[in-house]
Amino acid sequence: MRDFSKLRSEKAKGVRKQKKRCGGRAIVPLANLARLPYSGAMRIALAADHAGYLLKDELALWLKEQGHEITDLGTNGPESVDYPIFGARLAEAIANQKAERGIAVCGSGIGISIAVNREPKCRCARVNEPLSAELAREHNDANVLALGARLTGSDMAKACVAAFLDTPFAGGRHQRRVNELSELLQDSD
Repeated sequence: MRDFSKLRSEKAKGVRKQKKRCGGRAIVPLANLARLPYSGAMRIALAADHAGYLLKDELALWLKEQGHEITDLGTNGPESVDYPIFGARLAEAIANQKAERGIAVCGSGIGISIAVNREPKCRCARVNEPLSAELAREHNDANVLALGARLTGSDMAKACVAAFLDTPFAGGRHQRRVNELSELLQDSD
């Protein structure tokens, strides 16, 4: 398995590798990880409910500053809304290839991730930290990241998004498993 945390460390000028190790992976401070360059600009759609709109807005601004094309699917205020509607909007954008990646935010990240995963072309992973975001991409070819705004701070959310966007899908034995997921969904129709 390729050590992508090492690759990110090499790409970030001036970021020293930490001597602390975790499962064979170098730990990069969150403040530095959230500022690392991506491999290229992407079309990214973001959606949130009333509990997640502030974090969504912060992530959208941060990603736009880094050159990504952002589609904001709402919501944009604190008025109570239903997360399934916004999860479905995001899933539709991914399924119709209007966006390459998606970021879904609600209070816990759980409800909106369930809503997104109702679309067979979406593989939404709800994460708390960068390693899970990295593995969701590397092993599961996740195309949507779900975050809990009430559980995840801004710096941690940015670190998760950075890992998610910067990690390629490994393919190989993982491709067979991703294909099986798609086949199971088609068989259930």
